Amino acid sequence: MTKRFSSPQLLVPTRLTILAQTAFGAAIALNLWVNPSLAGDPFRNSEPHQIGDQTEAAFKAIFQQGNYPAAERYLEQAISKEPNEPLAYAMKASLAYGNKDWAKLDTYSQKTLETGQKLIPNDPLRGNLYTAVGHFLEGAVILTREGTVNGVPQAFSRLRQVYEYLDKAEAISANDPELNLIKGYMDLLLAVNLPFASPDQSIGRLEKNAAPGYLVDRGIALAYRDLKRYPQALEYVNRALKTTSDNPEIYYLKAQILKELGQKEKSQQMIQEAIANFDKALTKKSQLPSDLVKQIESERKNAVSLKNPG
Repeated sequence: MTKRFSSPQLLVPTRLTILAQTAFGAAIALNLWVNPSLAGDPFRNSEPHQIGDQTEAAFKAIFQQGNYPAAERYLEQAISKEPNEPLAYAMKASLAYGNKDWAKLDTYSQKTLETGQKLIPNDPLRGNLYTAVGHFLEGAVILTREGTVNGVPQAFSRLRQVYEYLDKAEAISANDPELNLIKGYMDLLLAVNLPFASPDQSIGRLEKNAAPGYLVDRGIALAYRDLKRYPQALEYVNRALKTTSDNPEIYYLKAQILKELGQKEKSQQMIQEAIANFDKALTKKSQLPSDLVKQIESERKNAVSLKNPG
């Protein structure tokens, strides 16, 4: 797998920046949603891997409710009571990235890598998987610290290590849903942003082997949005809403898709539906990071200007 990254020139600075920025919301954060039917493991219906209660509660706060302040509180408890769970540190790193707290991003990226490595002897599948995640996070640290021009060679080296450890995890259990969700998001982001990859193949692999279904649907909706295939994006975001209708971020994603589709088809009705979905997302703005709220408000304003031109 690593052979496909044999030249740093394949990952030009803007492409790698897109990958690093987007994947926090996808490959790292989105894989942590919890299925309440199986406490402690959101991915597997058989042979579950136990995850701590506080970490699980944080997952629910973000991915069922879109409630970031509650997630922060649960994660503080998780780090205290469940210090050997790399998922908790990965989430802390992801939230730090969203808050532009580069010092915490650095700290929790290192902790994700360390705890992932320590987990390998007892749980080689998840240990290798989160060692890969830790290397990915540290690659993002390099980009934020060094910038794209100076940071790309080092970040590229980290990306090679990401896929090295993903390959090790895949050798243990190629069809594992947690592995396929994280790897699937990464492959899909590469396929969307790089010209030599196949997004349809990545979508098929994600849909076949990854779990839970809500995160599969959301990831595919994001991919189709970025590919400007808006009808398919709308189909998959609607699937996601059936499972997590309380999450304001899903309404935000639907609003984005409807806005673009409305512009493309010159449909005022779709623009109005987009505005309504931006409004649904903003009804829970107290749960969301302030920068995200500002972004939603800005995009809503743009949609209103399309509804009322001139």
